[in-house]
Amino acid sequence: MRLADLVETSRAVASTRSRLEKVDRLAALLRRAAPEEVGLVASWLAGDLPQGRIGIGGAVLRDAAAAATAADQPTLGLGDVDRAFEELARVSGPGASRERRRRLAALLARATSEERAFLFALALGELRQGALEGILVDAVAKAAGADAGEVRRAAMAAGALPPVAAVAIAEGPAALARFALRVLEPVQPMLAQTAADPAEALAALGAAGLEHKLDGARIQLHRQGGDVRVFTRSLRDVTAAVPEIVAAAAALPVRSIVLDGEALAVGAGGRPEPFQVTMRRFGARLDVDRLRAELPLSPFFFDALHLDGRDLAALPGRERIAALEGVVPAAARVPRIVTADAARAAAFLEEALARGHEGIMAKALDAPYEAGRRGAAWLKVKPAHTLDLVVLAAERGHGRRAGFLSNLHLGARDPAAGGFVMLGKTFKGMTDEVLAWQTARLRELAVAEDRWTVHVRPALVVEVAFDGLQESPRYAGGLALRFARLRRYRLDKQPEEADTIDTVRALHAAQRARAGPAAAALR
Repeated sequence: MRLADLVETSRAVASTRSRLEKVDRLAALLRRAAPEEVGLVASWLAGDLPQGRIGIGGAVLRDAAAAATAADQPTLGLGDVDRAFEELARVSGPGASRERRRRLAALLARATSEERAFLFALALGELRQGALEGILVDAVAKAAGADAGEVRRAAMAAGALPPVAAVAIAEGPAALARFALRVLEPVQPMLAQTAADPAEALAALGAAGLEHKLDGARIQLHRQGGDVRVFTRSLRDVTAAVPEIVAAAAALPVRSIVLDGEALAVGAGGRPEPFQVTMRRFGARLDVDRLRAELPLSPFFFDALHLDGRDLAALPGRERIAALEGVVPAAARVPRIVTADAARAAAFLEEALARGHEGIMAKALDAPYEAGRRGAAWLKVKPAHTLDLVVLAAERGHGRRAGFLSNLHLGARDPAAGGFVMLGKTFKGMTDEVLAWQTARLRELAVAEDRWTVHVRPALVVEVAFDGLQESPRYAGGLALRFARLRRYRLDKQPEEADTIDTVRALHAAQRARAGPAAAALR
């Protein structure tokens, strides 16, 4: 299959709001792919490279593009591009950056301008075209003549959709039976949507299980006999880095088990350390013994997917929790209640916040574990901070947002030095109407631009919600917003009324104080 065919489908999917049309177009493309291409097509449509990180960023891509003129006609096949990415992933050692630029330039010289835009977004992990995994699951099911639920179950067991797509489309629905949850092999974690408050969550779910939402490292624990594996949210094996969690798993009265949970560094008085502190335990090069003594981790589990030879993922939530409670001690479980009462839920949220946690989770009692899916059966509730910041620049959109200025660069006012200090970026929280308006307005304010970014006069104030602040050497102010999203444009405010970097630093100091004194000592 030609890359141009996939790019055209990607653009068409991005340009429609109709879920049915998205599914139809994706299914048609999957059916056209050769058997050996189906997994690759599914992976790229999901915005993922099978090779993972290939060591290139925006600067390398820009330099490579500048060194080669785009092709007039499409000639690239999917295999050509996949082999090029494989070769890029293997480049290392002295001169690696120069070699990557050379190889990229050779690839981009064969790509049309439309193909280049797709490859840029794919390589940078910024391919936002509306082909979310739920839609891709439906498309694979349609292309294979299979039940979408069975495709989703198989993808959970396989840990990814592409290999399931390849088998289902090539061999038919019956072949999905070969995909079963295997202990010691990770599966994609179930994800959550957001509710504004406990009352909204209960209105959607009715009586629900409420749990403290911990700001730790998501872990998936597998044990088969005496063999234990611990995986991260991204399915990376971190067993060697967390010996205390391995020991806790070995102590459980089970033969085999798969648990979902969080690993958390707990400081003085039992208060949780900030996320960044916990994540020190998961770095690339670790002195595990020293870090274990300095920064011990505690596991807190909230779901069970397998127990002693029995797969639990398809069971209702209440049955999975019952299995969890039967074998995992209370000290290693996330605090939980079941209620339909909004006042009790609000009190539970306040309790979680008082203990230094992010908020709470509300989970349907009768829902299965839907691996890799951000469904409405799990809802997260946490108070969001807001700041009024100034738009400093915006990046050109990709996929469905092509033609718009999308990813906003956000800055706080610096009253001491003058100007603004960048704190991060966001492309979240924008309706089509907001995208159209901000694109037109930012073009009016443009002072400089290149192929990717439009820099603007600091004139627009936006109210931004975010989940917290973290230290970041990437920005001059040393701080970055976590999970920022646009709430609204503050057209009633002038840039000189925006929040200052001093306000942001005070928020960060308060965040650290809430986390306890041990956090500061470890920095």
